[in-house]
Amino acid sequence: MITGGCGFIGSAVIRHLVATTDHSVVNIDKMTYAASEDALDAARASPRHTLIRADISDAEAMRNAFTTYQPDLIMHLAAESHVDRSIDGPRDFIDTNVTGTFVLLEAARAYWSKLPADRKATFRFHHISTDEVFGALEAGDPPFTETTPYDPRSPYSASKAASDHLVRAWHHTYGLPTIVSNTTNNYGPWQFPEKLIPLVLLNALDAKPLPVYGDGSNMRDWLYVDDHAQALALIALNGISGATYAIGARQPRTNLDVVTTICRILDQLRPDPAGPRTRLIRFVTDRPGHDFRYEIDPTKSETALHWHATHNFEDGLARTIAWYLNHEPWWQSIRTARYTGHRLGTAA
Repeated sequence: MITGGCGFIGSAVIRHLVATTDHSVVNIDKMTYAASEDALDAARASPRHTLIRADISDAEAMRNAFTTYQPDLIMHLAAESHVDRSIDGPRDFIDTNVTGTFVLLEAARAYWSKLPADRKATFRFHHISTDEVFGALEAGDPPFTETTPYDPRSPYSASKAASDHLVRAWHHTYGLPTIVSNTTNNYGPWQFPEKLIPLVLLNALDAKPLPVYGDGSNMRDWLYVDDHAQALALIALNGISGATYAIGARQPRTNLDVVTTICRILDQLRPDPAGPRTRLIRFVTDRPGHDFRYEIDPTKSETALHWHATHNFEDGLARTIAWYLNHEPWWQSIRTARYTGHRLGTAA
C-alpha cells in the first residue's frame, strides 16, 4: 500500500515496483493539485495497480482500505511538500503531514495487531521523509546522517519532523514495525511545475525572468527520482524495523549552479535567438527561514542496501529537461488549469 502514489516520488516508486517486481500495489491518493494519474505511466493500466481516491486523514476510509486489501507493507509518501506554500498557508501541512500520519498509523496498528504471527513479523510501515527536518548546514559542516538532531525551520519541515516523531513513537510504544527514510532534493520527470527545476526550465522557455533567492549560494544535494525510488523499494522490502536510512546522491550544487546549468542545457537543446538564457536570471529578496545548505551522507544506506545513486547531476538534468520538452501537453495543461505562479521553491 502506497500513499501519495500519484505524486512525483510516489508515482516513480509505483512505476519501479510494477516494472521490476511481482508485487501488487494499492495506491491511496487524495488527488490534490500536485497529483497526476498520467505520472503512473504504464503502471496505470497494470492489473497489479489499484488506485483508491481517499484522504489519509479519513479514518474510516483508511480502516476500510486495510480491511479490503490486506497489505503486507505500507510506504507512506502522501504529504504536502512545498515550502513556500507552507509559509503562505501552514494549516494544510498540519492536517495532512501530522494528522494524516497519525490516522494512518492508528489504522495500520489496528490492522497489524490482528495479523497472524508470521505476517505480523514481516509487516512494515515505511515512512518517507526529508532532510529538511534536520535544519540547515553551514559551509564546512559535515552532511546530515541518520543521527543528526532535528532542527526544523519552516512549517513544512516542522510538520514532517512531527510525523517522523509519531512514526518512531508508534514503534517504541506499540511495537509497530516502522522504518523512516530521509532524503534530499529530488528531481526528474513528472515533477509538478512549482518546484525549482521545472519552474526555472519552463520560465526559461518562455523567456521570463528567473528569480533566484538571495545571492544563489544556498546549496542542496540533488537526487534523481528513479534512483530514490529504487532505494525506497530496497528499504521497504529489506529494511530493519526501527531503523532510519538517509538517502542522498553526493552531488551538492548551489541554487545558482542549478539555474545556470538548466540555462546551458536548454540553450543546447533549444537555442533562443535572443541569446543565452542566463540573461534572464534575477536575484530577489530571500524568503523567510531559507535554510542555507542541505546535504546527506548516504554511507549507511549505500552499505546496507548495496545501493548507489547512478545518475550524475548533469546527465540526470539533461534527461529531465529533454523529458519536459517532449511532454509539453502535460505541463501546459497544469499551467493553464491549476498553476497560479508561486515563487521559486527549493524543496524536493
